[in-house]
Amino acid sequence: MSGVDLKLSGKRAIVTGASKGIGFAIARGLAAEGVDVVLAARSAEPLEAAARQLAEQTGRRIIAVPTDTGDDEQVRALVERTVAGLGGVDILVNSAATPWSAGAVSGLADTTDDVVRHEVEIKVLGYLRTARAVAPHFVEQGWGRIINISGLGARQANSIAQTIRNVGVSALTKNLADELGPKGVNVTVVHPGLTRTERLTQRLTDKAAESGATIEALEAEITKNSVNRIIDAEEVADVVTFLASPRSIALTGDAIAAGGGVPGPVYY
Repeated sequence: MSGVDLKLSGKRAIVTGASKGIGFAIARGLAAEGVDVVLAARSAEPLEAAARQLAEQTGRRIIAVPTDTGDDEQVRALVERTVAGLGGVDILVNSAATPWSAGAVSGLADTTDDVVRHEVEIKVLGYLRTARAVAPHFVEQGWGRIINISGLGARQANSIAQTIRNVGVSALTKNLADELGPKGVNVTVVHPGLTRTERLTQRLTDKAAESGATIEALEAEITKNSVNRIIDAEEVADVVTFLASPRSIALTGDAIAAGGGVPGPVYY
């Protein structure tokens, strides 16, 4: 994005799930464009380490606020800390979610009520809580951006709980976009596919050690997108950084797939 002014300098953002992975990459992408960022995640020690690293890399004001988005009181405190520490808030990126495992239950008989409750508690209700807490600030200033990170699992029937949680994020996004759009607030959902993060790299490293295969060969086995390579977390962050900017005014309420393309289906 070098050479393009995204008009983000001086904006203030909250990024949840920001201690590592896609969330941290998004925080770094925003900070690189001149945004001051509050990082939120449940575990304090890795979150504070991430904040120190980002502050050193970008020179922006980076604040770590340990937060469990499953707790509405903590979410409200997160927004209050942000407004107090940065003087306001302009951007919310919801990226906090329990990781989805390929071995998680998928069939009807194994999908208990508690399995579904667990999946929507953070990734759907957690996103609702943070949006509810920042919305009054966005509406008062007449501008804001909310970007919800979901996943391409919303478009596949591989697991009842996974599909429900990802489609739920899309439904939340559209409702917020229609309500808040007239008040200057754009809301979008981004669907990453298989993404290169620390978690994926570690999984492939462990598998390579066990099997003797190279990481490159293992990546080739699991890559099924149109560009024929795994998308990096930083490349997802590029998409989100644009959506967080004033230049994204034409986009709201819709889902942006950021997985390198799905061969075959036509989405319109």
